[in-house]
Amino acid sequence: MKIFVTGVGGQLGYDVMNELAKRGHQCVGSDILPKKEISLPYQYLQLDITNKQAVDKAIIDIGFDAVVHCAAWTAVDAAEEAENKAKVFAINADGTKYIAEACKKADCKMIYISTDYVFNGQGIEPWQADCKDYAPLNVYGKSKLQGELAVAENLEKYFIVRIAWVFGTNGNNFIKTMLNVGKKFDTLRIVNDQIGTPTYTLDLARLLVDMVESDKYGYYHATNEGGYISWYDFACEIFKQAEYNTKVIPVTTAEYGLSKAKRPFNSRLDKRKLLENGFELLPLWQDALKRYMIEIGLQKENLS
Repeated sequence: MKIFVTGVGGQLGYDVMNELAKRGHQCVGSDILPKKEISLPYQYLQLDITNKQAVDKAIIDIGFDAVVHCAAWTAVDAAEEAENKAKVFAINADGTKYIAEACKKADCKMIYISTDYVFNGQGIEPWQADCKDYAPLNVYGKSKLQGELAVAENLEKYFIVRIAWVFGTNGNNFIKTMLNVGKKFDTLRIVNDQIGTPTYTLDLARLLVDMVESDKYGYYHATNEGGYISWYDFACEIFKQAEYNTKVIPVTTAEYGLSKAKRPFNSRLDKRKLLENGFELLPLWQDALKRYMIEIGLQKENLS
């Protein structure tokens, strides 16, 4: 298959490109960054997805079988700043719409990466993949929801995959933040009333390529297995595996403060639809964290 991937300068796009190449697909990566800032050895096209003509030229003229759309504005707090809001919607909503429209013209399938932030984050019940009870709490969530709607309105051959708490080697994430601050401070305060499950991009990339090789279209939820946890629980496991002595104190979101954007308390995502359609669930998040630690050089691989 000939597959176009957006956002290859980020955590997920980077891993998707490597997984596609590993399976023998012809893949072309894109990002707004110049080629010299991209560390992937594959065919690359610098692309601003907010430029409709450029998107059409990239997708329609070349002719792809599928597009995996990983590019997005993901700085949740910065999205709340007045000077950034228009740009956030231009990227996450308009850019996604342009890609969906181009996929329709090219008659190719599309995978759109979305988020649990399209929901209101209340309650304790896991969100179902086909739930349409949207009520995003912040600018980021609203922009990603508009992206979802643009895909569903324009295409029939699409996958909308909602994820949460993402970490990968090619970019910044919660784990890297914890490791950095854990070196500097003896004690950290971490929220324990926001509940979800981490997602390792290396594992997610394998699932996304499984999807693009199929025709099991629709809405899906995908995070690693291992149960629902808080950011406090995640931080504790990070320091345990990294063998840091950092003390972690659980606090409520209200006690923690600081964040400009409202965060969902309930990021539990129900993933049964994956099994119902023949896809494998992702490995345990604890195992994913261990493999990630090995990947970034903080643990040695046990070869026994």
